[in-house]
Amino acid sequence: MKAATSNNSEVAKWDPGFTKQVIDTVAPTIKLWHRAEVRNLDKIPAAGGALVVSNHSGGMFTPDVFIFSPAYYEAFGYDRPVYTLGHDGLFLGPLDGWLRRLGVIEASRENAAAALHSGALVLVFPGGDYDSYRPTLGANTIDFNGRTGYVRTAIEAGVPIVPTVSIGAQETQLFLTRGNWLARRLGLSKARMDILPISFGFPFGLSVLFPPNLPLPAKVVTEVLEPIDVIAEFGEDPDIAEVDAHVRAVMQEALDRLAAQRRLPILG
Repeated sequence: MKAATSNNSEVAKWDPGFTKQVIDTVAPTIKLWHRAEVRNLDKIPAAGGALVVSNHSGGMFTPDVFIFSPAYYEAFGYDRPVYTLGHDGLFLGPLDGWLRRLGVIEASRENAAAALHSGALVLVFPGGDYDSYRPTLGANTIDFNGRTGYVRTAIEAGVPIVPTVSIGAQETQLFLTRGNWLARRLGLSKARMDILPISFGFPFGLSVLFPPNLPLPAKVVTEVLEPIDVIAEFGEDPDIAEVDAHVRAVMQEALDRLAAQRRLPILG
């Protein structure tokens, strides 16, 4: 296995051997618990950088990365890494070093560009926590909260956008509200928190972010969609809002299709 080669120190911290160890230990349990399927991995470009853009689900215990990345590595091996853009708050705790060795890098345009230019995949969830805590009643909605930076990142790096959708993780507990109003009332914006989610689940019942309930064994299906060559489809000077609207529309259509195929909550 070959590590990524890049002048960017964040990208260079990826450790393929360590990543394989963690995936071999953790991923089978997550795959079994969620009966996880990842479809159409063959749509990922065979070479060069690509920006994988996905919806984000499941709240604090989102399984998204530990479903997509193991499936990718199982199919293609560890020569080409998957980097995941993460909020800088993730790197403040004791897991900092481990996360970086697993390919989680701080979400900046510089880090994303370095990873993409190295020929790697970069996995981004534009909606972040806002998306992962969307209410259960709106579970099958693509909502990036107006964030379009991922489009600029793909254009500047000259790589395709690979839309990817996931369904099921929002059924792991009952998400009642993002709690935007509660966060504002408590003045949490000073701590860069614009939501304070309220959910109901097992074993604690009602939870206002804490204590975090354990995820129910909802079936999760992830599907990779056709890559989008932004310049080829939208011209040399593309309108960022237009590209973003197109990406979200493609993803919404796919998510609606997956939702129509789902028979029962949790069971899938």
